[in-house]
Amino acid sequence: MIEAATATATATTTTRERAEALAVALSDFPHALGSAISADDLLDWVGVELGHAEILDGLRPRGPILSKANPPRSILHVVAGNTPNAAIQSLTLGVLLGSHNLLKLPSAAPEVSDAVQRFIAALPQSLRECVECSSDLPDAWLLSAGAVIVYGSDETVAHFRGRLRSWQKFIAHGHRLSFAIVFDVTASGLAEAAARDVSLFDQQGCLSPHTIYVAEDASSGGGQARAFAGQLAAAMKVFNVHTPRRPLDAGAAQEIQHLRSSYAFRAANDPRVRLWQSERSTDWTVIYEEDPQFAVSCLNRLVFVKPLPPLESMSEHLRLVRPHLSSVAISPCTVANARLLMPLGVSRICALGQSQLPTPFWHQDGVAALALLVDWIDLEGASLPPDSIA
Repeated sequence: MIEAATATATATTTTRERAEALAVALSDFPHALGSAISADDLLDWVGVELGHAEILDGLRPRGPILSKANPPRSILHVVAGNTPNAAIQSLTLGVLLGSHNLLKLPSAAPEVSDAVQRFIAALPQSLRECVECSSDLPDAWLLSAGAVIVYGSDETVAHFRGRLRSWQKFIAHGHRLSFAIVFDVTASGLAEAAARDVSLFDQQGCLSPHTIYVAEDASSGGGQARAFAGQLAAAMKVFNVHTPRRPLDAGAAQEIQHLRSSYAFRAANDPRVRLWQSERSTDWTVIYEEDPQFAVSCLNRLVFVKPLPPLESMSEHLRLVRPHLSSVAISPCTVANARLLMPLGVSRICALGQSQLPTPFWHQDGVAALALLVDWIDLEGASLPPDSIA
């Protein structure tokens, strides 16, 4: 059990006060919500999703009526152990809404628990009292929560979905996969941008690319994808110098070695396959192959690079993973290129190098979480001066 206050959520803070406190706490976690976040950013997020930045505080104009958004009295957050970011993101959501937050932490991920403790400690006392944390799951938490947010495997999501009652709101973030597409290799810094996307958080999050597709230029003889794979390997080597990969357990290291051995054998007998790898370690691995089928990495900085097939065939190459697709990072990141990819089933398209830096405004897994969690009180036919709205 992690020590935390157990008081009910306070009703004395305003949305702005909570946003200002959260912005201070988030300043020590620059990757949690994508970049440096200000109080105004958080208020804008509320305004975009709910229609008014102060609509949680009282009746506010919403079209021809007045409305107030009511958050759940309590939110149960069940978070995974891959990175601390999901826990901090989810907790930020609940605190910003003004709910009481019950955070079920993974029992075998001390780095997640430590990060959450530091985040909570950075909040003022009034907001620390709105958070309880535990590595166990008390039955009372699941029975009393007005909303449940679950991060984890599809099996974990199904388990909790089956235990909920009809009145409890539910947001699920199950198994997700991401990839990248380089439409033009001539821009500078592409390999470094891709290395950052792959290496940051050791591919433990759902936004980390597993496969990078690179467009070939037939007019120049092709070979751009193979060349990019070599450049990516060099960039990942450099990234690992200043940001080393975290230590692996024996099972994860063995999985990388097994995959490396398999592709080394293929590369020795097939010119359509090539392997780059860190020496005397499993720190990073780049595998080039010409099979266009989406390849799922075993994680921990192992990535596939493949020539980009015709876009009209991409749906078939992604068919097996389509239900799990999350993000695609592209270069160049243009509206025209994004439109080409919208039918593929991804919920987020971003610039290469920005995979791990979503803004608070993104719809994680296609969901507007703030809007989905609140209930509404509407007032019709009343004519109130602005200073009477409360």
